[in-house]
Amino acid sequence: MRKTILLAAFAGALALAGCNDQKTAVAPPPPVELTATAIGHYCGMNVLEHTGPKGQIILASRKEPVWFSSARDAISFTMLPEEPKDISAIYVSDMAKAPNWDKPGTSNWVDARKAFFVVGSRMKGGMGADEAVPFSDKSAAEKFATENGGRVMAFADVPKDYVLGASSETTSSVEEGHAGHAGHDAPAAPKGSHAHH
Repeated sequence: MRKTILLAAFAGALALAGCNDQKTAVAPPPPVELTATAIGHYCGMNVLEHTGPKGQIILASRKEPVWFSSARDAISFTMLPEEPKDISAIYVSDMAKAPNWDKPGTSNWVDARKAFFVVGSRMKGGMGADEAVPFSDKSAAEKFATENGGRVMAFADVPKDYVLGASSETTSSVEEGHAGHAGHDAPAAPKGSHAHH
């Protein structure tokens, strides 16, 4: 009987230890400050030399973050089948706290999965391409969209075809309903055509 009680107590202690370990494992590693040594994963250039929001992905298999010259590039990394999938954290520049578009800051990061993105704005990312502009605050994202066009959406809702190579149809559907964006001849994509792949 005593052995049974001891075994039950031991099993309970293990279960509690397992729960505690799980809580620790869930917390993502913190973002790393952007420095002059950060080189863009896709462009091979110094990340600080580019305007607009940046990105960093922390992998379980790597000590240093994977750096991106744009937030859109960081999102594309998560969608491409050939890229590593041991992602511990995804951070993008919080443009609500950025000094300005040209110098978006080196330590104002937001968890990409919790950010609000403005997709389809007139602002171009670090390599001159369309950008998914991230904000920690939804009202700041909405203000940016009002001033620069585009639509506010969550990380999970950013269209794959916008990130991996927008067609005019995608751009048109993202921008529909915003003043100053008339003139796109392509028809709007049917609702739900940007489902997750």
